[in-house]
Amino acid sequence: MGFYKFSANNIDGKEVKMEKYKGKVILVVNTASKCGLTPQFKELEELYKEFKDKDFEILGFPCNQFKNQDPSSNEEINNFCQLNYGVTFTMFEKIDVNGSNAHPLYKFLKNEAKGLLSNEIKWNFTKFLIDSNGNVVKRYSPTTVPKKIKNDIEKLIK
Repeated sequence: MGFYKFSANNIDGKEVKMEKYKGKVILVVNTASKCGLTPQFKELEELYKEFKDKDFEILGFPCNQFKNQDPSSNEEINNFCQLNYGVTFTMFEKIDVNGSNAHPLYKFLKNEAKGLLSNEIKWNFTKFLIDSNGNVVKRYSPTTVPKKIKNDIEKLIK
């Protein structure tokens, strides 16, 4: 039940309950539009297009906690992602992933899949893979490119 008890506002400000994704394999990513890793949006979108019809979702959470690399408004972030990378997967409102104001979903994700040296998110584009039952299966470092996650996704898709 863990993952499904949370909700977050999508980039348009509408609440989305994670239970909406029951039965789907999910990749949760904290994103930034002014980061050296920002081009990962392209591969994320490619993964999404390849697997979206096989009960797969990507949930993008913009975050400005790492060297001010996503200072824009939610609307500007959304426009940037669509114009530059053709992003069609679900993007959410900007959140904090670390600290006392960390979004409850991220507190849960970090607790379920601990980092190498600490639970904290180290940088933009940290990824969490969640199976179709809502279990956090794996955490990936920011530098793990999306195409390297493809085999893990394929194993989870039924």
